[in-house]
Amino acid sequence: MEGGAQPSSLRDPPGPGSAEQDGVPGERDGGEGPPEVKRSQPLFIHSSSRPVPPEEPRASSLPAIPNPFPELCSPSNSPILSSPALGQGPPREGASHVVKVFGEDGACRSLEASAATTARQLCETLVRRTRALQDQSWALVELHQHLALERCLEDHEAVVEVQSSWPPGADSRFVFRKNFAKYELFKSNAQSLFPEVMVSSCLEANKSMAHSELIQNFLNSGSCPEVQGFLHLREPGRKVWKRFHFSLRRSGLYYSTKGTSKDPRHLQYFADLTESNIYYVTQGKKLYGTPTEFGFCIKPHKVRSGVKGLKLLCSEDEQSRSCWMAAFRLFKARSPQYGMQLYRNYQQAQARLSQPSWIGPTPLRSVSDNALVAMDFSGCTGRVIENPSEVLTVALEEAQAWRKKTTHRYSLPAACQSSPLSAAIHRTQPWFHGRISREDTQQLIGRQGLVDGVFLVRESQRNPKGFVLSLCHLQRVKHYLILPSEEEGRLYFTMDDGQTRFADLIQLVEFHQINRGILPCKLRHYCTCVAL
Repeated sequence: MEGGAQPSSLRDPPGPGSAEQDGVPGERDGGEGPPEVKRSQPLFIHSSSRPVPPEEPRASSLPAIPNPFPELCSPSNSPILSSPALGQGPPREGASHVVKVFGEDGACRSLEASAATTARQLCETLVRRTRALQDQSWALVELHQHLALERCLEDHEAVVEVQSSWPPGADSRFVFRKNFAKYELFKSNAQSLFPEVMVSSCLEANKSMAHSELIQNFLNSGSCPEVQGFLHLREPGRKVWKRFHFSLRRSGLYYSTKGTSKDPRHLQYFADLTESNIYYVTQGKKLYGTPTEFGFCIKPHKVRSGVKGLKLLCSEDEQSRSCWMAAFRLFKARSPQYGMQLYRNYQQAQARLSQPSWIGPTPLRSVSDNALVAMDFSGCTGRVIENPSEVLTVALEEAQAWRKKTTHRYSLPAACQSSPLSAAIHRTQPWFHGRISREDTQQLIGRQGLVDGVFLVRESQRNPKGFVLSLCHLQRVKHYLILPSEEEGRLYFTMDDGQTRFADLIQLVEFHQINRGILPCKLRHYCTCVAL
């Protein structure tokens, strides 16, 4: 594995008749070598019905003898003293563990992993086995359904270690899905994640530096500016929410007991991020009575189950919540435990994209926004257009040419223009999701990342013959109706009352991956769900 990652031992769990039964990994034989030396195990001795009186403590002059079997006194490591009520215990090096991963459709796949297997390694294994398109947006999500909490695991986190921290019998699980917002904070438009009002203290200290330059300098160094703003806080043990002014610094998260005052007398220490994980709250109003739908939670590592110990917060809007969550990730990554690991994960992900992938089926249509440049083919040879004004002019001319184009792209005979094949070819595309509701669409795009350009195409519920392009822009999901029409025996699709016509939905999507058209931004990432 590149980037210094340790190789993982991921494989499907053995079937019946092997050394592992009921999904619990067991010890394997070492071949035909010498038999394995087993340690002594304590024996349960059944006591008689008559209780034995305890002995009186007596002083002894003999020196204390160290315990030769300390592991037998640890309930988490002892095979005899451990019980389901005591939890799974920490993962053991060299042992194999079964990890169950769910897809968004509820299907489950079991994998066998070592204690050192990271989230990135497990995602790469699932990408290969599902024959999905390899990119840096695949993620492993930790989901606690009973608490309505979820978070995306960082690439370097050990999956087995995270799983061992779950309470026994809880409905916690791992979900394999896309997360386009995973590394959005390290890209060129990262300043949109940190509004000026929330980093005003850093701007005042660096008056000679522009907002975008300040944010980029922080991110290039793997650091984060001090973030401040108002948040709703739920009082411990009560369902009452109060509004406080919070400040996130290297030393932790604080809130002011007197307005926006930063006087040390008014600052109250709230949480240490190095010993906690940050989760999105997915059903805040239903379970916790949050004032808005933009809740999140700070969950300390020592809190295993239950609501007690959770630090529940709520933002005013999605932009504010995204800013807090991004800052939490960066400040946590700056801790001595992780160092600059988060930024290093992003660099390794970028390096993997430039390497050739394994041999396998590739999608027929795949457009990368970073690989697109404006070209002029009017002369003998093509040239790259660097002038932004000239690029805009060429884009407008190309849009006019598309409006005038009425011939079918596949050069089918006129009698076949409205054939079922051309009318249903979009169903083979990964961005087409069939007949799903508007609410399910917004939830799906929200789960896979509220990043500009995330989209999908679905059937319209109000118009039986129409379709809907659902697109995320400025962290909001917008919906655009696509209507079919027929002219001179030819079927076409349009979103602007026939001004721009497309022979099929694939042509419509590919055009808007290159040109913005009537949309607020280009189509960059399509929502997709893979079957495990």
